Amino acid sequence: MELVATREAGLAKLREFVPRAGRAYAAERNLDRGLDDRTNVSGLSPWVRHRLVTERDIVESVLQRHSLDAASKFVQEVYWRTYWKGWLELRPSVWARYAASVEPAFAGLTAAELTNFEAAVTGTTGIDGFDAWATELVATGYLHNHARMWFASIWIFTLRLPWQLGADFFMRHLLDGDPASNTLSWRWVGGLQTVGKTYLATPQNIESATGGRFRPRGLATHAIALDEDSPAPAPIAAPQQGPIPGGRIALLLHEDDASVESLAPLLETSGAQVVAVAAPRSAESRSILSASSGLSGQRVDSSAEALPTSSLVASFTGGALADGLSRAGNHFAAEASALDGFDASDVLPWLRSHNVTALVTPYAPVGPVRDRLDRLSVDLAAEGITLSRVLRTWDSHAWPHAARGFFSFRERIPALVREQQLEGSRG
Repeated sequence: MELVATREAGLAKLREFVPRAGRAYAAERNLDRGLDDRTNVSGLSPWVRHRLVTERDIVESVLQRHSLDAASKFVQEVYWRTYWKGWLELRPSVWARYAASVEPAFAGLTAAELTNFEAAVTGTTGIDGFDAWATELVATGYLHNHARMWFASIWIFTLRLPWQLGADFFMRHLLDGDPASNTLSWRWVGGLQTVGKTYLATPQNIESATGGRFRPRGLATHAIALDEDSPAPAPIAAPQQGPIPGGRIALLLHEDDASVESLAPLLETSGAQVVAVAAPRSAESRSILSASSGLSGQRVDSSAEALPTSSLVASFTGGALADGLSRAGNHFAAEASALDGFDASDVLPWLRSHNVTALVTPYAPVGPVRDRLDRLSVDLAAEGITLSRVLRTWDSHAWPHAARGFFSFRERIPALVREQQLEGSRG
């Protein structure tokens, strides 16, 4: 069933899940029961991916029902997403390195590797479980978190395919496909994120966690960590909120943050008056291969249909943008416009039609949207127009603590919850 990409639908799903967010979630979250029973997980990630529902919304709702101790496992999962974003924000060159490596990895496949790739993305490898997950991913846009790890491990260590192509396959099909969480999780499985530490899928673990549905044979029994030309760089300084212009401004939404009305207090403090809001009609290309024009010389055969971004992803993301745009227009009582994209050729005529020279947008973390906004900022500056980015306090408080591993970050979660004043009646 196709999911509804609106804030209202996401909040309804949150309300449904909250009673199970405590000790029941901690006990059952690692089980992958299949398509017919996802009650042990929240299923909120597609809405959180676009911030139709924000991390603050989720933690605040959960802690109104459960204590932080009882809901610690679920709250940690919410902060895992924040941690991954922060880690990549402090090391943006890791994203740039990944993005630059995907197309060469595809172009460099041998004939045997290309056969394996085609079988993997079409779910025809003959590996029990793996083929079912590939089919489920393409059909639904979702996989349980453990299935994602098993899939990545088999892709890297059994099929011996480049991890970058697996990460790109996920980005084409996951409704919650997030540049930080996806890229860094694949790096972690391969032994790049925590250098030398790999994740190896085993038949016993898969059988146990899937209730006996799958027990694949012939999996790799050893996982030799991948290496790369240079290690991840030292972290840079975390971003800080710059000045937000006052007076007449235009507001641009994007797929990384479709809840700009919750940023209104920050805009009001600056004295900004929102006179127009806009958003692209469709998603940015998250997948490097989907955006690439350099594949024409490479045979793709049965996998050709798998290279474009999934229609499910395009539909959900387009719906999220439309919903965010409608809500923003109503909230600010401003004209709402759908743009073909956010190149300068799309944005400049819209800005000029409203006689504004200051454009504000929610802060986009490292990834494809950020790359496009960086280019737009340069082009607008040449026309005398400033682009300002509004950084949520959720991110500005948490990201500076993502310089090391997650376990160090995890120790900060109670303090971060207190800083956000989210402890609620039970916390």
